[in-house]
Amino acid sequence: LNVKIFHRDKKTGLILTDVGKEVLVLARQMMNIENKIFQISNRENNLFGGGVKIGSFPAASTIFLSKAIALFKKKYPLVSIDLMEGSPNQINKWVEERVVDFGIVLSPVEGYEYKFLIQDKMVGILQDQHEVKNNIDLIAHQNNLILCKAGYEKVVSQIFKDNKINFDNSFIVQNADTLINMVKNGVGIGVMSEFILSSISHDFVKCSIHPPIDMEIGLIAHSFKELTPAAAAFVNVIENNNIN
Repeated sequence: LNVKIFHRDKKTGLILTDVGKEVLVLARQMMNIENKIFQISNRENNLFGGGVKIGSFPAASTIFLSKAIALFKKKYPLVSIDLMEGSPNQINKWVEERVVDFGIVLSPVEGYEYKFLIQDKMVGILQDQHEVKNNIDLIAHQNNLILCKAGYEKVVSQIFKDNKINFDNSFIVQNADTLINMVKNGVGIGVMSEFILSSISHDFVKCSIHPPIDMEIGLIAHSFKELTPAAAAFVNVIENNNIN
């Protein structure tokens, strides 16, 4: 190519140059096209193979993606699945750089095609209904909150910023089980995704919160029409069998 693709560094190894980063994205596109060609050819020979690369945040993986994978593998046993879990920002970057075929994210993200899956919201949980009245006022209880963000960081942080709610005296956890145990031991009032809570067996009181924190969970891709046959089939499984 007659350009420098990377620098060699004794400590960190190979570092991509700016032009190298651009070339890498295009190279991944070439690999995806090659994968798509083989998948189309295999389909014509009644073989459905290849691979699917998915980016997801942990909560989505735990609750419904595991079910989708089981359904997909039963129908298409020859297709390999590569699941990458990370934060919303990481998933956006993976989709942008074509590291994954598509991502599961919160709310529509500019610059990509988006498919809505489910509506979600944050709710409060506590042991005794008498601790609050009709709902949990996040401002009034800001010193007694346990927050499970687990992929919802950007949405929750923005709501707190808009309403001048202070994080400093709240517990921030990434795992729902951690939050459940903290509430059980009287550490404070739990605030977590209703979507995640619905998958957990518990005997807590569930309350609405104020201000409300509403969210959407959906899929993003550069173009759903341009997905490989295997990736398109996986999206179809998620949409039709996995969220109801």
